[in-house]
Amino acid sequence: MQHIIYLVPVMAIIGLLYTYVKFKWVARQDAGTPRMKEISNYISVGAMAFLKAEWKILGYFVVVVGILLAVLAQTNPHSHWMISVAFVIGAVLSALAGYIGMRSATLSNVRTAHAARTSLKKALNVSFGGGAVMGVGVAGMAVLGLGGLYILLKAYFAPDAALNSHEMIQTIEVLTGFSLGAESIALFARVGGGIYTKAADVGADLVGKVEAGIPEDDPRNPATIADNVGDNVGDVAGMGADLFGSYVATVLATIVLGQQINVIGSPDALGGFSPLYYLCL
Repeated sequence: MQHIIYLVPVMAIIGLLYTYVKFKWVARQDAGTPRMKEISNYISVGAMAFLKAEWKILGYFVVVVGILLAVLAQTNPHSHWMISVAFVIGAVLSALAGYIGMRSATLSNVRTAHAARTSLKKALNVSFGGGAVMGVGVAGMAVLGLGGLYILLKAYFAPDAALNSHEMIQTIEVLTGFSLGAESIALFARVGGGIYTKAADVGADLVGKVEAGIPEDDPRNPATIADNVGDNVGDVAGMGADLFGSYVATVLATIVLGQQINVIGSPDALGGFSPLYYLCL
């Protein structure tokens, strides 16, 4: 029974394997005419260009905040400098969650549009398949990152400690850095991605309409590309990171709650860890 916690990363790996299989299935679908592929490529390249520029700036932020956390942790008897490591891991996985969602979206969008030309059922299958890649991928990485990090930190700080011991409090304190890193990336990815890409969308749309007289969503209007880039970066990549951060924060809250629960006078087959493991699973 003591090894039941290892089911958490196992379930996460199964979810990520499903994500990979579903992603490959979406990629094999027909992307349509050469013109559809050309426009889809413009959107994908634009979204990746913005994401790389954003990650470059966020990389400096993560390094600086990680160093500050390591320094400030020395003043807290319940913390440890490894909170900065947890922070960096959370930030990286949050960014990766957004990237996976965006890659899936840029692939499935054009394939859904092409499938809709012949069959509504096929279009729904492709669109739900693309959404499942992001949904299951975000949950899988969150569970793997948080569950795996908890197992490693407990083995390092509190291998044989009781639930209410100082070592367990320190373990959970360090684990909070993972959630902080995830939420930090989600903040910039969701808000920053939405603001800057929507600004490009509005600017190009106004120029196209006012100066060139091109209708909105016309293929000749560059705002069409900017609009779709904004949707992928802000509403997909940003939302993926946001969902990852929210999921991690919720699970971590249950871990903290489980650590504070004292089951008095009740049998516990997990050495006092039943409330924590129950809430995690």
